[in-house]
Amino acid sequence: MSEMIQPSGPTGDAAAAKSGGARASLTQAHRDLVAITKARLSLLVVITALCGYFAAARAGGEGVHWMTALHILIGTALAAFGSAVFNQLMEVDADARMFRTADRPLPARRMPHALAFVMGWLLAAFGIIHLGMKVNPLAAALAAATLLSYLFVYTPMKRRTSWNTIVGAVSGALPPLIGWVGGGQPLFSWGGLFLFAILFLWQLPHFVAINWMYREEYERGGFVMWSNGDESGARTARLALGFSLVVAVFPLLPVLTGVVSLWFLPPGFFLGWSMAWLAARFFRSRKRVDARRLFFFTLLYLPLILTAALLTWRSPAP
Repeated sequence: MSEMIQPSGPTGDAAAAKSGGARASLTQAHRDLVAITKARLSLLVVITALCGYFAAARAGGEGVHWMTALHILIGTALAAFGSAVFNQLMEVDADARMFRTADRPLPARRMPHALAFVMGWLLAAFGIIHLGMKVNPLAAALAAATLLSYLFVYTPMKRRTSWNTIVGAVSGALPPLIGWVGGGQPLFSWGGLFLFAILFLWQLPHFVAINWMYREEYERGGFVMWSNGDESGARTARLALGFSLVVAVFPLLPVLTGVVSLWFLPPGFFLGWSMAWLAARFFRSRKRVDARRLFFFTLLYLPLILTAALLTWRSPAP
Protein backbone atom coordinates (compact mmCIF):
# COMPACT_ATOMS: atom_id res chain seq x y z
CA MET A 1 0.00 0.00 0.00
CA SER A 2 2.86 2.38 0.74
CA GLU A 3 4.04 2.11 -2.85
CA MET A 4 0.58 3.06 -4.09
CA ILE A 5 0.47 6.43 -2.27
CA GLN A 6 4.01 7.56 -3.19
CA PRO A 7 4.41 9.72 -6.32
CA SER A 8 6.28 8.21 -9.18
CA GLY A 9 9.96 9.09 -9.55
CA PRO A 10 9.74 11.60 -12.42
CA THR A 11 6.71 13.39 -10.96
CA GLY A 12 8.27 13.62 -7.51
CA ASP A 13 11.54 14.89 -8.95
CA ALA A 14 9.72 17.53 -11.01
CA ALA A 15 7.76 18.73 -7.97
CA ALA A 16 10.92 18.90 -5.88
CA ALA A 17 12.75 20.77 -8.63
CA LYS A 18 9.85 23.23 -8.97
CA SER A 19 9.76 23.79 -5.21
CA GLY A 20 13.52 24.25 -5.09
CA GLY A 21 13.39 26.69 -8.00
CA ALA A 22 10.69 28.73 -6.27
CA ARG A 23 12.73 28.91 -3.08
CA ALA A 24 15.82 29.94 -5.05
CA SER A 25 13.82 32.68 -6.80
CA LEU A 26 12.48 34.01 -3.51
CA THR A 27 15.97 33.95 -2.00
CA GLN A 28 17.38 35.87 -4.99
CA ALA A 29 14.51 38.38 -4.84
CA HIS A 30 15.24 38.97 -1.15
CA ARG A 31 18.94 39.46 -1.87
CA ASP A 32 18.16 41.88 -4.67
CA LEU A 33 15.84 43.88 -2.42
CA VAL A 34 18.53 44.10 0.26
CA ALA A 35 21.09 45.15 -2.36
CA ILE A 36 18.97 47.74 -4.20
CA THR A 37 18.05 49.48 -0.94
CA LYS A 38 21.59 49.15 0.52
CA ALA A 39 19.95 47.79 3.64
CA ARG A 40 23.09 47.79 5.81
CA LEU A 41 24.00 51.37 4.99
CA SER A 42 20.37 52.43 5.37
CA LEU A 43 20.29 50.75 8.79
CA LEU A 44 23.21 52.93 9.85
CA VAL A 45 21.30 56.02 8.71
CA VAL A 46 18.27 54.97 10.75
CA ILE A 47 20.35 54.23 13.87
CA THR A 48 22.04 57.63 13.77
CA ALA A 49 18.68 59.36 13.30
CA LEU A 50 17.29 57.52 16.32
CA CYS A 51 20.39 58.46 18.34
CA GLY A 52 19.66 62.08 17.47
CA TYR A 53 16.11 61.67 18.73
CA PHE A 54 17.17 59.99 21.99
CA ALA A 55 19.69 62.79 22.56
CA ALA A 56 16.94 65.35 21.97
CA ALA A 57 14.63 63.58 24.40
CA ARG A 58 17.38 63.56 27.03
CA ALA A 59 18.24 67.21 26.41
CA GLY A 60 14.58 68.20 26.69
CA GLY A 61 14.04 66.20 29.86
CA GLU A 62 10.63 65.04 28.69
CA GLY A 63 11.47 61.39 28.11
CA VAL A 64 11.16 59.28 24.98
CA HIS A 65 7.88 59.24 23.08
CA TRP A 66 8.06 55.85 21.43
CA MET A 67 5.52 56.61 18.71
CA THR A 68 7.61 59.60 17.64
CA ALA A 69 10.69 57.37 17.60
CA LEU A 70 8.79 54.83 15.48
CA HIS A 71 7.72 57.49 12.98
CA ILE A 72 11.30 58.77 12.73
CA LEU A 73 12.45 55.19 12.11
CA ILE A 74 9.87 54.56 9.40
CA GLY A 75 10.29 57.88 7.59
CA THR A 76 14.09 57.86 7.71
CA ALA A 77 14.30 54.23 6.58
CA LEU A 78 12.01 54.80 3.59
CA ALA A 79 13.90 57.93 2.53
CA ALA A 80 17.24 56.12 2.90
CA PHE A 81 15.97 53.17 0.86
CA GLY A 82 14.77 55.49 -1.89
CA SER A 83 18.07 57.36 -1.95
CA ALA A 84 19.97 54.08 -2.30
CA VAL A 85 17.82 53.00 -5.25
CA PHE A 86 18.33 56.29 -7.09
CA ASN A 87 22.07 56.20 -6.38
CA GLN A 88 22.37 52.80 -8.04
CA LEU A 89 20.32 53.98 -11.01
CA MET A 90 22.75 56.87 -11.46
CA GLU A 91 25.83 54.65 -11.12
CA VAL A 92 24.72 51.48 -12.90
CA ASP A 93 27.47 51.81 -15.53
CA ALA A 94 30.18 52.23 -12.89
CA ASP A 95 28.79 49.36 -10.82
CA ALA A 96 28.97 47.11 -13.88
CA ARG A 97 32.72 47.78 -14.19
CA MET A 98 33.59 47.01 -10.56
CA PHE A 99 33.86 43.40 -9.37
CA ARG A 100 32.42 44.15 -5.93
CA THR A 101 29.24 45.72 -7.36
CA ALA A 102 28.77 43.99 -10.73
CA ASP A 103 26.30 41.50 -9.27
CA ARG A 104 23.92 44.15 -7.98
CA PRO A 105 20.43 43.74 -9.47
CA LEU A 106 20.67 46.65 -11.93
CA PRO A 107 24.07 45.97 -13.56
CA ALA A 108 23.31 42.23 -13.49
CA ARG A 109 20.00 43.00 -15.30
CA ARG A 110 17.84 41.15 -12.80
CA MET A 111 15.71 44.27 -12.24
CA PRO A 112 14.34 46.64 -14.89
CA HIS A 113 15.45 50.25 -14.58
CA ALA A 114 11.85 51.45 -14.80
CA LEU A 115 10.86 49.32 -11.81
CA ALA A 116 13.79 50.65 -9.78
CA PHE A 117 12.88 54.24 -10.75
CA VAL A 118 9.29 53.84 -9.55
CA MET A 119 10.48 52.06 -6.40
CA GLY A 120 12.92 54.87 -5.61
CA TRP A 121 10.30 57.58 -6.08
CA LEU A 122 7.73 55.82 -3.93
CA LEU A 123 10.15 55.05 -1.10
CA ALA A 124 11.68 58.53 -1.01
CA ALA A 125 8.36 60.35 -1.33
CA PHE A 126 6.58 58.29 1.30
CA GLY A 127 9.52 58.63 3.67
CA ILE A 128 9.70 62.41 3.45
CA ILE A 129 5.91 62.83 3.56
CA HIS A 130 5.69 60.50 6.56
CA LEU A 131 8.25 62.57 8.47
CA GLY A 132 6.42 65.78 7.58
CA MET A 133 3.04 64.50 8.70
CA LYS A 134 3.97 62.36 11.70
CA VAL A 135 7.07 64.12 13.09
CA ASN A 136 7.48 67.72 11.90
CA PRO A 137 8.24 69.66 8.70
CA LEU A 138 11.84 70.41 9.69
CA ALA A 139 12.63 66.71 10.07
CA ALA A 140 11.14 66.13 6.61
CA ALA A 141 13.18 69.03 5.19
CA LEU A 142 16.40 67.59 6.59
CA ALA A 143 15.59 64.16 5.13
CA ALA A 144 14.99 65.82 1.76
CA ALA A 145 18.24 67.78 2.08
CA THR A 146 20.11 64.57 2.85
CA LEU A 147 18.65 62.83 -0.20
CA LEU A 148 19.16 65.75 -2.59
CA SER A 149 22.75 66.48 -1.50
CA TYR A 150 23.62 62.78 -1.71
CA LEU A 151 22.15 62.29 -5.17
CA PHE A 152 22.68 65.59 -6.94
CA VAL A 153 25.88 66.91 -5.35
CA TYR A 154 27.91 64.02 -3.94
CA THR A 155 27.10 61.35 -6.55
CA PRO A 156 28.07 63.47 -9.60
CA MET A 157 31.16 64.80 -7.81
CA LYS A 158 32.52 61.26 -7.40
CA ARG A 159 33.44 61.29 -11.09
CA ARG A 160 34.98 64.77 -11.07
CA THR A 161 36.94 65.58 -7.94
CA SER A 162 38.36 63.80 -4.92
CA TRP A 163 36.75 66.45 -2.72
CA ASN A 164 33.57 64.43 -3.09
CA THR A 165 34.53 62.71 0.18
CA ILE A 166 34.06 65.96 2.10
CA VAL A 167 30.72 66.65 0.43
CA GLY A 168 29.60 63.07 1.04
CA ALA A 169 30.55 63.40 4.70
CA VAL A 170 28.28 66.45 4.97
CA SER A 171 25.39 64.48 3.51
CA GLY A 172 26.14 61.53 5.77
CA ALA A 173 26.20 63.73 8.87
CA LEU A 174 22.65 65.06 8.41
CA PRO A 175 20.59 61.99 9.54
CA PRO A 176 21.16 62.45 13.30
CA LEU A 177 19.78 65.97 12.92
CA ILE A 178 16.53 64.47 11.59
CA GLY A 179 16.06 62.84 14.98
CA TRP A 180 17.37 65.87 16.88
CA VAL A 181 14.83 68.29 15.40
CA GLY A 182 12.21 65.52 15.43
CA GLY A 183 12.63 65.53 19.19
CA GLY A 184 11.85 69.24 19.33
CA GLN A 185 15.38 70.60 19.69
CA PRO A 186 16.67 73.60 17.70
CA LEU A 187 18.73 72.79 14.62
CA PHE A 188 21.35 75.45 15.38
CA SER A 189 22.51 74.46 18.83
CA TRP A 190 25.60 72.95 20.45
CA GLY A 191 23.87 69.58 20.68
CA GLY A 192 23.00 69.61 16.99
CA LEU A 193 26.53 70.71 16.10
CA PHE A 194 27.99 67.86 18.14
CA LEU A 195 25.80 65.24 16.44
CA PHE A 196 26.64 66.60 13.00
CA ALA A 197 30.36 66.93 13.71
CA ILE A 198 30.86 63.46 15.18
CA LEU A 199 29.27 61.85 12.12
CA PHE A 200 31.18 64.14 9.75
CA LEU A 201 34.58 63.53 11.33
CA TRP A 202 34.04 59.78 11.72
CA GLN A 203 33.39 59.33 8.00
CA LEU A 204 36.74 60.76 6.91
CA PRO A 205 39.16 58.09 8.25
CA HIS A 206 36.47 55.49 7.57
CA PHE A 207 36.24 56.32 3.87
CA VAL A 208 39.90 57.01 3.14
CA ALA A 209 40.75 53.57 4.53
CA ILE A 210 38.18 51.74 2.41
CA ASN A 211 39.02 53.86 -0.64
CA TRP A 212 42.65 52.82 -0.49
CA MET A 213 41.79 49.16 0.12
CA TYR A 214 39.68 49.12 -3.06
CA ARG A 215 41.46 51.83 -5.04
CA GLU A 216 41.73 49.70 -8.19
CA GLU A 217 37.98 49.10 -8.08
CA TYR A 218 37.18 52.80 -7.71
CA GLU A 219 39.54 53.67 -10.56
CA ARG A 220 37.94 50.97 -12.74
CA GLY A 221 34.52 52.44 -11.96
CA GLY A 222 35.64 55.93 -12.99
CA PHE A 223 35.48 57.46 -9.52
CA VAL A 224 37.97 60.17 -8.50
CA MET A 225 39.18 59.47 -4.97
CA TRP A 226 42.11 60.65 -2.84
CA SER A 227 43.47 57.10 -3.01
CA ASN A 228 43.59 56.99 -6.82
CA GLY A 229 47.12 56.29 -7.99
CA ASP A 230 48.39 56.13 -4.41
CA GLU A 231 50.05 52.74 -4.75
CA SER A 232 52.41 53.32 -1.82
CA GLY A 233 49.61 54.48 0.47
CA ALA A 234 51.64 57.53 1.53
CA ARG A 235 48.99 60.14 0.69
CA THR A 236 46.10 58.09 2.06
CA ALA A 237 47.96 57.27 5.28
CA ARG A 238 48.71 60.95 5.91
CA LEU A 239 45.05 61.81 5.43
CA ALA A 240 43.91 58.96 7.67
CA LEU A 241 46.30 60.02 10.43
CA GLY A 242 45.36 63.69 10.20
CA PHE A 243 41.64 62.99 10.29
CA SER A 244 42.04 60.50 13.15
CA LEU A 245 43.95 63.03 15.26
CA VAL A 246 41.07 65.48 14.87
CA VAL A 247 38.67 62.73 15.96
CA ALA A 248 40.92 62.02 18.97
CA VAL A 249 40.79 65.57 20.35
CA PHE A 250 37.18 66.26 19.37
CA PRO A 251 35.63 65.01 22.69
CA LEU A 252 36.81 68.24 24.31
CA LEU A 253 34.26 70.31 22.35
CA PRO A 254 31.01 68.76 23.66
CA VAL A 255 32.38 68.82 27.21
CA LEU A 256 33.45 72.48 27.02
CA THR A 257 30.11 73.50 25.50
CA GLY A 258 28.14 71.63 28.16
CA VAL A 259 26.49 69.13 25.83
CA VAL A 260 27.84 66.13 27.75
CA SER A 261 29.39 65.68 31.18
CA LEU A 262 33.05 65.14 32.01
CA TRP A 263 32.36 61.39 32.06
CA PHE A 264 32.34 61.52 28.25
CA LEU A 265 36.07 62.26 28.15
CA PRO A 266 37.44 58.82 29.22
CA PRO A 267 35.58 56.77 26.56
CA GLY A 268 35.84 59.60 24.03
CA PHE A 269 39.61 59.90 24.39
CA PHE A 270 40.14 56.15 24.58
CA LEU A 271 38.22 55.51 21.36
CA GLY A 272 39.65 58.52 19.54
CA TRP A 273 43.27 57.87 20.43
CA SER A 274 42.84 54.18 19.63
CA MET A 275 41.78 55.22 16.15
CA ALA A 276 44.75 57.59 15.91
CA TRP A 277 47.09 54.77 16.99
CA LEU A 278 45.74 52.48 14.27
CA ALA A 279 46.06 55.29 11.73
CA ALA A 280 49.68 55.86 12.84
CA ARG A 281 50.32 52.15 12.41
CA PHE A 282 48.97 52.35 8.86
CA PHE A 283 51.07 55.49 8.31
CA ARG A 284 54.23 53.58 9.27
CA SER A 285 53.54 50.33 7.43
CA ARG A 286 51.33 51.41 4.52
CA LYS A 287 50.05 47.85 4.32
CA ARG A 288 46.54 46.78 3.40
CA VAL A 289 46.18 44.78 6.60
CA ASP A 290 46.67 47.94 8.69
CA ALA A 291 44.27 49.95 6.53
CA ARG A 292 41.79 47.13 7.05
CA ARG A 293 42.29 47.23 10.83
CA LEU A 294 41.63 50.97 10.81
CA PHE A 295 38.51 50.53 8.69
CA PHE A 296 37.02 47.87 10.95
CA PHE A 297 37.80 49.93 14.06
CA THR A 298 35.85 52.83 12.59
CA LEU A 299 32.85 50.49 12.38
CA LEU A 300 33.24 49.79 16.09
CA TYR A 301 33.96 53.40 17.01
CA LEU A 302 30.68 54.92 15.87
CA PRO A 303 28.18 52.89 17.95
CA LEU A 304 30.45 53.10 21.00
CA ILE A 305 30.97 56.86 20.84
CA LEU A 306 27.26 57.48 20.27
CA THR A 307 26.39 55.25 23.23
CA ALA A 308 28.89 57.10 25.42
CA ALA A 309 27.40 60.43 24.31
CA LEU A 310 23.84 59.35 25.09
CA LEU A 311 24.82 58.03 28.52
CA THR A 312 26.61 61.26 29.46
CA TRP A 313 24.28 63.74 27.74
CA ARG A 314 23.36 66.57 30.10
CA SER A 315 19.71 66.72 31.05
CA PRO A 316 18.11 69.97 32.22
CA ALA A 317 18.34 70.63 35.92
CA PRO A 318 15.23 69.51 37.87
